[in-house]
Amino acid sequence: VISTYVHTGSRLGVMVEVNCETDFVAKGDKFAELAKAVAMQLAASPTVEFVTDSEIDDEVKERERQAEMQSEDLAGKPDNIKEKMVEGRLGKILKTKVLMDQPYIRDPSMTVDELVKGYISTIGENIQIARFARFNLGETNTVEKEPEDLNAAVAEAIAQTSSSSQP
Repeated sequence: VISTYVHTGSRLGVMVEVNCETDFVAKGDKFAELAKAVAMQLAASPTVEFVTDSEIDDEVKERERQAEMQSEDLAGKPDNIKEKMVEGRLGKILKTKVLMDQPYIRDPSMTVDELVKGYISTIGENIQIARFARFNLGETNTVEKEPEDLNAAVAEAIAQTSSSSQP
């Protein structure tokens, strides 16, 4: 199911894909309630960039680690102490970027992960948050895609399949 949330004033919107195992559950009120709650959570959490910590690639971790190593309050400390401090800070920073580690906005005593697990136990089916997109009014994507020549792409695909099927 794809659920949306548009914040009051229509300046912020969120789309989130939440998956389950059957259409019967996907069409249920409880599942829709969870998807809407997750969308609202994402709207309230501007630092979130990833659904789970396994999505964070090593490049992002290394960039954050290097930024923390340059921190002024670490100057003059032994390298082994610096490393431990940086790893602790890195864990905290990355935790703010992961949706499932966020405190739930309606009940900060639980995380979003615990919220989803609660719905899993209520519904009795596996539920996964697949992906999300956040839209802020006035922000545009700075990545420019080159226009794709669909006819050329189809011709190339046909040529590849016909050449690979001949002996």
